[in-house]
Amino acid sequence: MVELAAETGYEGLPTGDVDGLSRWFFDAANSGSLERYLETFVHTVGVMQTPDALARIAAECAEDLAADGVVYAEVRYAPELHVTGDLGLAEVVEAVNAGFREGEARARAAGRAIRVGALLTAMRHAARSMEIAELAVAYRDQGVAGFDIAGAEAGYPPTRHLDAFEYLQRENAHFTIHAGEGFGLPSIWQAIQWCGADRLGHGVRIIDDITVEEDGEVQLGRLAAYVRDKRIPLEMCPTSNVMTGAAKSIEDHPIGLLRKLYFRVTVNTDNRLMSGTSMTKEFVQLADAFGWGLEDFQWLTVNAMKSAFVPFDQRLALINDVIKPGYAALAVQV
Repeated sequence: MVELAAETGYEGLPTGDVDGLSRWFFDAANSGSLERYLETFVHTVGVMQTPDALARIAAECAEDLAADGVVYAEVRYAPELHVTGDLGLAEVVEAVNAGFREGEARARAAGRAIRVGALLTAMRHAARSMEIAELAVAYRDQGVAGFDIAGAEAGYPPTRHLDAFEYLQRENAHFTIHAGEGFGLPSIWQAIQWCGADRLGHGVRIIDDITVEEDGEVQLGRLAAYVRDKRIPLEMCPTSNVMTGAAKSIEDHPIGLLRKLYFRVTVNTDNRLMSGTSMTKEFVQLADAFGWGLEDFQWLTVNAMKSAFVPFDQRLALINDVIKPGYAALAVQV
């Protein structure tokens, strides 16, 4: 970021010191407020307004994920946030796609194969969701895996973008919706029942529809039961959820109970920079908090791959040829 700020003329960084900037992001994001967390993106977006900057960041993103052991990733970004300069929406997508392909090639050369798809995100407080949805469809055979909406939930329900979701469904396109992170069950209900989401971004507040009695018996409300029964994937981000106040601590995170109840939970990083995290860190924290071992993490990883926005045969190949053999090899070492 410091290098890109110098190259692009962005003067808004809180500090030019790399370590100091890293601490600033973490401290600013760790406020217990989703809205405050989102404010930090002003600076990242500020240095991501040229093709070269976007391609570099995308390439390094792919390399970093591969180095962390990730074999498949879907990375969200909002094209509409990168057009304050001379770029159009399509040029943004093409620059990011080129960066991902370069990063994949570098990772492969280093012996760490990874496949990266993009999720084009529309900002829920803005009015460009149809444009972004059309862009996702136009580039779905060129590295774009699907569509998403993100941003502050309160006051901006997913139904504001219903026309975009209906268009995507007509086009047989995949989409996920941020829901149940900064707002409660109504956001989840709308995302699923009105908008038809394939997956839920976070979905932490589904816990509000689950009651644990004093004797340990668990009662699921109708919405929670529907989510579990329909195997709707929950894209949970433990560290981020604690930082934004969606969960009190890793130990208190709903993922522990949801895993016991066999919801289709997956583990995600949300934003590696803001949360100072990685997939490795997320797994280690969950192992410490819930006593999970390789069997649990294989289950979670297979959940994620089952829920990916790529053709079934490709998902199956990664599960059977990469993920399961990888965990089997780890089990031998433990």
